[in-house]
Amino acid sequence: MTNTPCPILQFGTSRFLQAHVDLFVCEAARRNPDDALGKIAMVQTTASTQSRARIDAIRANARYPVRIRGLHRKETVDLTIECDSVAQALHADDDWPMLLESIRDEVKVIVSNTADNGYALFAEDTASVLDGRTAPRGFAAKLAVLLHERYRAGGKAITLLPCELVSRNGDVLRDLVLSVARGWQMDADFLRYLTNDCIWVNSLVDRIVSEAIEPVGAVVEPYALWAIEQQDGMVLPCRHESIVVTDNLAHYERLKLFLLNLGHTMLAQCWLDSHGDPATTVLDGMRNESWRATLESTWTDEVLPVFEALGQSEIATKYLDDVRDRFSNPFLAHRLADIANNHQEKKQRRLKPVVELASELGVRVEQKHLKAALAGA
Repeated sequence: MTNTPCPILQFGTSRFLQAHVDLFVCEAARRNPDDALGKIAMVQTTASTQSRARIDAIRANARYPVRIRGLHRKETVDLTIECDSVAQALHADDDWPMLLESIRDEVKVIVSNTADNGYALFAEDTASVLDGRTAPRGFAAKLAVLLHERYRAGGKAITLLPCELVSRNGDVLRDLVLSVARGWQMDADFLRYLTNDCIWVNSLVDRIVSEAIEPVGAVVEPYALWAIEQQDGMVLPCRHESIVVTDNLAHYERLKLFLLNLGHTMLAQCWLDSHGDPATTVLDGMRNESWRATLESTWTDEVLPVFEALGQSEIATKYLDDVRDRFSNPFLAHRLADIANNHQEKKQRRLKPVVELASELGVRVEQKHLKAALAGA
């Protein structure tokens, strides 16, 4: 690895980040160097041996393959890109002093995808970690220490772009970091810095990364979206055709929830009702005439009328065309048994809001498939 300055600090080594944010920055820089903010410092935040292997591999080679496979507008896509946007590969525990140094001035954007427990708080993260000798365990506590170091160095504005699949993820992460800072009884000026000078951005990521390439790299579908809520003063890692800056992030969340996520859950319901084989995939479901008919009827007759009532019919129809391609991806082994995990909770989160919104908007549709799924076991 090199000592190249890295204005983008990334927490997480996941194959999703490798094939989404990191790939976007790589593609933007190759198209036009001015379209990318610069190189990325990737940081491992856990004790995972897989993450350690990724860090070691990037240190050794400084690039990794991303294979894009699937359907796009009915055409088969199968290509490999050697991603070279990561210039530093660090471990928070081993390289904490380096992180404290870089955060003072060099870093302009922080991105993250810290998995299911990334926003957890830990009792052992007390104010003693402010001595800078050891990294805190929790991600929010790490940010509290790093941002305090930046504040002490002059407090330049910084953009934080979490990619975790949490609604209003920027707001949630801001509030977590503030709660840590208050718990440590940090001074009021620093709390104001966190609130007013740090730019916490809500965003939605949408891309299926189907498998890892060991020790580092990923296989990914052609479709990609990073919807980012507009905020004054925010800095983006790059300019890219798959990045959408919007004043209406809820619109993109609704598209994904009501069409893609709902579609997955409806296919899982068909699989459960039929006592399907555990190996059955989404692609198998799309090829099952009966299940496909149920799914298409749900989308066309029960969901799209809701988008029409919202004045978003054209956008929803175009997004649904992409969803059909994604569900019919011949290279993606996405098992319905996995999608059916926590099925009852997913139905309440993915199906019920469509029924409720149709009622609220006065949309006169029967929604028989959605209501039957909600009523079923």
